[in-house]
Amino acid sequence: MEVRFTPEQEAELSRIAAHAGTDSENFVRDAALRAVEEKNRFRAAVREGIAQADAGELIDDAEVLRWLEEQERG
Repeated sequence: MEVRFTPEQEAELSRIAAHAGTDSENFVRDAALRAVEEKNRFRAAVREGIAQADAGELIDDAEVLRWLEEQERG
């Protein structure tokens, strides 16, 4: 697989990778793999949520609002 970047993008990737202590190729590979892993985790969480909803395991609106308010307060 080959990915093409503009010279400006390559320079930015090189700068960021150097700051992270790696080279551009490893930096981009790691970022792509993390993106795939995150997408897989998200899809699994959605499937789990759908299964819970199908099983009737729902949270009351008022309870969700209370939880959100607690999160805002920190």
